[in-house]
Amino acid sequence: MSVVGNNRVGIPIVLLHDAEGAVVTVETKRGELIRGLLFEAEDMMNLYLKKAVVHGPKPGSKRVVEQIYIRGTEILFIVLPEMLKHAPMFNRIKHWRKHGGAPPEGVGAAVGQAAAILRKASERRRGGFGGG
Repeated sequence: MSVVGNNRVGIPIVLLHDAEGAVVTVETKRGELIRGLLFEAEDMMNLYLKKAVVHGPKPGSKRVVEQIYIRGTEILFIVLPEMLKHAPMFNRIKHWRKHGGAPPEGVGAAVGQAAAILRKASERRRGGFGGG
């Protein structure tokens, strides 16, 4: 199990998803600086920003766009808000480092019908469950 609980995505992608709904700044390979509300982030780092201001690549050029879609391969870096340093994901990472990769309590535990089946099986092994 990975630190973030999903083997397909890593820490930067989870952090990017946590930033949805916040104002971010993105620099592209073309030299554009785009600042806007991060509406959606995809696992391939494609970003959908709303109410964005696009600066560059020429000095002094600036335009306001209602929405913009930025392909992940065109992104050089992303400036995220300071509030994300308190994201819940970092608590999972601290726990993971402290306990040597063990998942936090309750994560990965069976719930619902699966929990009932496991409980009955363990009772049978101990000789309980009214079997005589």
